[in-house]
Amino acid sequence: MENLLFPLLLVALLVPMFLAMRRQKKEMQSTAQMQTLLQVGDRVMMSSGIQGIVVELDDETVDLEIAVDVITTWSRAAVKEVVKEDVDVQDEVVADDATPAVEESASDTERRLNKD
Repeated sequence: MENLLFPLLLVALLVPMFLAMRRQKKEMQSTAQMQTLLQVGDRVMMSSGIQGIVVELDDETVDLEIAVDVITTWSRAAVKEVVKEDVDVQDEVVADDATPAVEESASDTERRLNKD
């Protein structure tokens, strides 16, 4: 019985490690494939969390427009994922009888904030 304990313990430790390595390898392959299939106009998220639109591609780099007329150059390896375009929630929730929003003037804002 004691002779079987050590091999069973090894199997119990090695099988989860093997499965985790396989999963990680598959994720790395899918990320590498996504990075090679990037196209101009794709909205992407970088590993740092910055989102931008691809404006130019090179073998090793990606140029992103992160704001109007602000273009930055990144390594392709820094691209984490391609972001799908989401429908703006405010555009969906529009009531027929909704009153349009009125901007508050500076004096109204100051009065509201200084109210005791």
